[in-house]
Amino acid sequence: MTPPLVRFTGVQKTYDGLSLVVRALDLDIQRGEFLSLLGPSGSGKTTTLMMLAGFESPTAGEILLDGKPITRTPPHKRNFGMVFQNYALFPHMTVADNVAYPLTVRKVPKADLAQRVTKALDMVQLGGKGERYPGQLSGGQQQRVALARALVFEPQLVLMDEPLGALDKQLREHMQIELKELHRQLGVTFVYVTHDQGEALTMSDRVAVFNDGLIQQIDAVERLYETPGNRFVAGFVGDSTLLEGTTAHADRDACELVLPTGERLSGINVNHARPGAQVVASVRPERIEALFTPPESQANTLKAAVSDVIYFGDHLRLRCAVAGQAQATVKLPLSRGEQPVAGQTVWLHFPTPYLRIYA
Repeated sequence: MTPPLVRFTGVQKTYDGLSLVVRALDLDIQRGEFLSLLGPSGSGKTTTLMMLAGFESPTAGEILLDGKPITRTPPHKRNFGMVFQNYALFPHMTVADNVAYPLTVRKVPKADLAQRVTKALDMVQLGGKGERYPGQLSGGQQQRVALARALVFEPQLVLMDEPLGALDKQLREHMQIELKELHRQLGVTFVYVTHDQGEALTMSDRVAVFNDGLIQQIDAVERLYETPGNRFVAGFVGDSTLLEGTTAHADRDACELVLPTGERLSGINVNHARPGAQVVASVRPERIEALFTPPESQANTLKAAVSDVIYFGDHLRLRCAVAGQAQATVKLPLSRGEQPVAGQTVWLHFPTPYLRIYA
C-alpha cells in the first residue's frame, strides 16, 4: 500500500471540555482520491475538514501530511486550496484578480501570474470573463471562480465545504459532473464535505459517513450503498424499506427474521445477531420485487396492499402497507408496464442477498 497523503491518528475535538464533537478519529486520505465526508448536521464532518485546513486545532491526536505532523502548522503554510459554500470572493476585485490572489500572496512573478490565471479560468470554463466582477456572474459562475482560485497555485489538496449548497438543483447536478471530471483530469486530492447523500455517491471515490463524532463506515460508493455496515448507514445513505422482528436461526453470516405476524424471511446477518435478538432488516426499494398475482413460491415474500402510487419519471414508487410494519417503499420500473392502483393487493419478494439484518 502507498503511504497516505493525510493521516488522522486518534484525533479528538471538544469546544467546551465536556462533549466531543470528534471522537478518536483515525482516517487515511489517499493521494489523488476524491473523498467525501458525509453526515447530518453536528456529526463532526465539517469540524474534521476545519482541523485539516488548520482553522481548528485538535484537542488530542495528530494530523500528518506526507508523514510529517501539521497539527500546529498555520493554515497559510499548509498550501491547501479551499472552496466555501458562500464563495468568499472579493466583490471589489475582478474575476482575474480574485483568481490571482493566492499567487500574489505567494509572490509569484507577474510574468507567470497572468498565464496561470488564464489557465485556471479555462479549466473551469470561464475563459474570457477575467475582467468581470463577481456581482456580474451567476451563482454557478461565482462558484467556478472560487474553484479556479483554489486550484491556481497547484495545491496537493483541495478542501471543499458544501460548495454547491447555494445552487439550484439542476445547476448543482451539472456542477457535480463537472467537478468529478475536473478531478479526473487533474489528479489532485479532493476532500469534500456534504450532507447530501446523492452528491457524495455521484462524485466520490470513497465516502466516510459520520455520525455523533465517529466515522460509521468508510468505503467505495458502491459498497457503501449495497452493503451498509450498520443500521445508521443503511438509513442515512439512500432509501431503505425497514422490517422489525427477532432472529430465529442465526449463524455468523445468515439468519432468519421472524416478524410479529409469524412470517419468516431469510437474510444476511450483518452484525452477527444471536437467536432471539431484536433486529431491524433493511432492503433497498429497487431490490424488492412487486408481484401482482400470487407467486408459486411464498419464500421470502409478504402479502401487502398498495397505499399510494407516486410517479417519478423513470419509475413508479409504491408505498405498501405490510401487517405490523411501517410502510414499505418499492421502486417499480416503468418498463414493467404495470399500472397498480391504491388498494390493490401486491406480493413483495425480498431476495435473501439484499435483505440485510442488523442487531
